[in-house]
Amino acid sequence: MRDTRKQWVVTGFASVAFRVTIREICRTLFWEKLMKRNTRGFTLVEILIVVIILGILAAIVIPQFTNATNDARNNSVSSTLQTLRSQVELFKIQHADNAPTNAQMWTALLNASNTTGTTNATANTTYPFGPYLQAAPANPLNGRTGIGSATGATIGWYYTVSGGQYTIQAYDTAGAVVMTY
Repeated sequence: MRDTRKQWVVTGFASVAFRVTIREICRTLFWEKLMKRNTRGFTLVEILIVVIILGILAAIVIPQFTNATNDARNNSVSSTLQTLRSQVELFKIQHADNAPTNAQMWTALLNASNTTGTTNATANTTYPFGPYLQAAPANPLNGRTGIGSATGATIGWYYTVSGGQYTIQAYDTAGAVVMTY
């Protein structure tokens, strides 16, 4: 009778040794190469994918910032026009419902005045009203502070008075009326 157990043990021992050898080969050939590859840096394909993703994100985000800038300028113009209108209304209340004339607009709003509309640089008992503004506001669309009834190189605001009614408008850089308040 044969001793099959010894052969099985020997065969089993040989197969275990063979498996260990394959594991060591796999570990040395593939694992070390994989680890060395990861320590070198990124591949060209990985970098290209990141660049493409960043390009797509930039194409989506940049136009939104452009629109936000224009919206902010328009909101600033609207706010400045509202401030001018409220200060002209206050001037009218304190000056017998008379709005400042086009020629004296900034002078009337930047200085102290009396009930007849005569202005003075400092407020005192003779000139108790105003000043209504600290400085002539610059138009956010064209950067100009001038006020007039027609476009010009220094005109930022359009102001007209007819009776007790007045109109304040903002010009853009091309000289077109953008907003009325």
